[in-house]
Amino acid sequence: VQFVESGGGLVQPGGSLRLSCVASGFTFSAFAMTWSRQSSGKEREPVAHISAAGRSTNYADSVKGRFTISRDNVINTVYLQMNNLNPEETTVYYCGYGGYWGQGTQVTVSA
Repeated sequence: VQFVESGGGLVQPGGSLRLSCVASGFTFSAFAMTWSRQSSGKEREPVAHISAAGRSTNYADSVKGRFTISRDNVINTVYLQMNNLNPEETTVYYCGYGGYWGQGTQVTVSA
C-alpha cells in the first residue's frame, strides 16, 4: 500500500491549494479515503473523508464550506481542494485509509 501526496506549498492567507494523492498497491476503488493533517506533537486530525465510489463526503467542522474532497477511481487519485486558508492550517497533510498514510505534503499559509 502506498500513497504519494503532492500539491503543497506556500500560500498567502485566504489563498487556495489543491492537494493530490496517488494510491497504489490495493484496489483503490473499493476503499473510502481520508485526508488528515498533523503537526509535530499533536494528534492527527481528519479533515475530509470520501466514500469508495465518491458519492458521500464528510468534513471536519473547521473546514466545512472551504475544503472539498474528490476522487478519480480511474487514475487512483484523491484530491483536496482547500480555499480560504488561514495560518493556523500550516502543517503536513496526509492521505490514506485504515491507518495507512503517505509521507505527506507540507502546506504553509503565511504572508
